[in-house]
Amino acid sequence: MAQEMGFRLSKQRKVILEELRKVKSHPTADEVYDMVRKIIPRISLGTVYRNLEFLSSKGLVLKLGAPGEQKRFDGTPEPHPHIRCEVCTAVADVECEIEIPAIPDTCTSGYKILNTNVEFVGICPRCQAARQ
Repeated sequence: MAQEMGFRLSKQRKVILEELRKVKSHPTADEVYDMVRKIIPRISLGTVYRNLEFLSSKGLVLKLGAPGEQKRFDGTPEPHPHIRCEVCTAVADVECEIEIPAIPDTCTSGYKILNTNVEFVGICPRCQAARQ
């Protein structure tokens, strides 16, 4: 896969990608670091950050979060909708069929559209229970 895209998937990148694809929790870089350290104990947090950015730039993972927000990462790179808890900031995949409308070229104000990100905001079941 990586070879066809013109880059090498180093051991570190491979482990980061494998660990990220094992979870549905959309972890932060710090959480990915904690996961990967169990396999590569001497890996640095900076290395994890750089490799997550690299994997994201190559389309192998999704980077979620608006500017100024802590980024979360998704091992499923195909665009799909997410829901974010406004209390604890947990992110989950939306588990129902949602049709994402196409954006006509006349609505883009000259932009070249690269991706679509649909995010719903709500309160997760754990935070709802804590409020009661």
